[in-house]
Amino acid sequence: MTSEQANALSGDREVAVRTASGAVAPLATVRITGGLLRDWQDRNRHATVPHTIGQLRAAGNVDNLSRLLMDDPPAHRGRYPFLDTDLYKTLEGLAYEIGAGEADNDVREFFDEVVGLLERVQAEDGYLNSFFQNPAAPKKPWQDLAWGHELYNLGHLIQAAIAANQRMGDRRLLEVAVKFADLAVRRFGEGREEATCGHPEVEMALVELYRETGNRDYLTQAGLFVDRRGHGHLEHSVFAPEYFQDHLPFRELPSVTGHAVRMTYLAAGAADVHLETGDRTLFEALDRLWDDMVATKLYFTGGLGSRHSDEAIGDRYELPSERAYSETCAAIATMQWAWRMFVATGGAKYLDVFERVLFNSYAVGLSADGKAFFYDNPLQRRPDHKQRSGAEAGGEPLRRPWFTCPCCPPNIVRWMAQLGDHVAAERQDALYIALYAESRIETDALAVSVETAYPWDGDVRLTVERAPDRPYAINLRIPAWARDVTLDGEPVAAEDGWLTVERTWAEGDMARLHLPMPVRAHLSHPHLDATRGAVAVARGPLVYCVEQQDSPAPVDDLVLSADHIAAAEISSSMDGLPGAATLQLRAYIGPAPSPELYPEFTTERPSGEATTTVPVALVPYFLWGNRRPEAMRVWIRAQ
Repeated sequence: MTSEQANALSGDREVAVRTASGAVAPLATVRITGGLLRDWQDRNRHATVPHTIGQLRAAGNVDNLSRLLMDDPPAHRGRYPFLDTDLYKTLEGLAYEIGAGEADNDVREFFDEVVGLLERVQAEDGYLNSFFQNPAAPKKPWQDLAWGHELYNLGHLIQAAIAANQRMGDRRLLEVAVKFADLAVRRFGEGREEATCGHPEVEMALVELYRETGNRDYLTQAGLFVDRRGHGHLEHSVFAPEYFQDHLPFRELPSVTGHAVRMTYLAAGAADVHLETGDRTLFEALDRLWDDMVATKLYFTGGLGSRHSDEAIGDRYELPSERAYSETCAAIATMQWAWRMFVATGGAKYLDVFERVLFNSYAVGLSADGKAFFYDNPLQRRPDHKQRSGAEAGGEPLRRPWFTCPCCPPNIVRWMAQLGDHVAAERQDALYIALYAESRIETDALAVSVETAYPWDGDVRLTVERAPDRPYAINLRIPAWARDVTLDGEPVAAEDGWLTVERTWAEGDMARLHLPMPVRAHLSHPHLDATRGAVAVARGPLVYCVEQQDSPAPVDDLVLSADHIAAAEISSSMDGLPGAATLQLRAYIGPAPSPELYPEFTTERPSGEATTTVPVALVPYFLWGNRRPEAMRVWIRAQ
């Protein structure tokens, strides 16, 4: 990678980022001002954050820290040794809210309380983990790297600390994180213990800490952790080495594999190492793994992970709808990987996946009221579905207010708070608009406001508020699904997913982009057995589904034709889903199936084609499950 590529694209932070060449690139600042993403951020601020804080208190995450100040502390609360990480992810989200001046006093008090506890309970050598520091812990620190997640916790602590330092100007958490990171470097650095964590995450955090502090030891350590995987340094139990991405060195992996969140966190960390070192072999592996994932292992919603037993990705084309695991954390990690690949290359294809994940497999993880969560995100719910996983006798039929392993809710909190970081980026004298949202984007050279109702509508209007007295390029991403795109009313063509508009701009100049959003139907690859003979419906970046309450016939009996799709009408009126663009269409009721589960295949054709039609409404997939717990399908039988 050249130094120009290493400088690549800089996302939204009001700080400088060191790159492989040592240059410093200014970053665009973005504030989301309206539309769906702003609605999501407001919901996060007013509903999800207070709910999460309450659940963290009730579950004992805060108590686990305060108990360490007692002479004879009670045992750690909670089943897992890595529950501190849920505090760290929440603190990261709170740093964004506080830094934006939009957090209430309760949020600030919680932030100060937890940071104060972390400062007080951190060991003299820098170690910090409320489970292993408790005298009643069954294991010692660093004794179980495969499952103890101490370095995984460190990663989330670092990211929270950087957010607090950058967004709030508060260095307290950064000093705690640096002390812990220095301990990790002393223990696991070059020439030291050749070990790594069972759950990747610390790799990208250490690179971010290098960027924040300039201490190259952190970058070196991140590279060591990436390279040690696959060389037998991790003690495996419960699951095979593949689960931990530890059966082969990273550069030799033929495909994304194993635990989905671990895999995508590892890839994101490797991408960060590549960005700072220019290691071409890392990039070649990342690019190969990305393309294979998108071509063979990613759900239509952008979800990743098809197996409940080990939360794993599964084989190529192993994508069952009703048993899709598609963990919400994996959606976030996939977006983190996608963004880094975009930063490394400027490639629009990575942002296409980022957007698909954002509006579908990530967004579906949170209820409309912001207080309940999906851990796994299937693409189908059968009428007799009674439980969420095979580990339970019962279970909530839809989203839940919290989990025994609550990694997803705080992850949603932090990601929702930082969505503005992924709207735009800058390279040299060019602005790249990666996501369309009503927003204000500012660089050292240019300030522009964006008005749009995206993703409900494809009209985007840019108004220049400040511009340099020289040519400056604004690059507009044209999604892969978009056809017949116009700019200022004239047809335009994208090059590699980008439309470049370069002018000597003046205050008040405008540009109007139109991305037509017809209703589309998609088939699946013939090797994907689970959805053969079915279609999925989409409009713009949104995937749609049918819920039983919106169909007079059983959803499993519905059959769609190309004519039905072409005649679909858009409506914004649906009981229980105010403001959402729903699709109104007609569908056939399929002929009665054979009563036999496995009827014999003969030359005799089945009796009659479907002719009776019924009115059906399709709703955005991210909104399913906010009403009654009934049957749902993304993939609908096709005729």
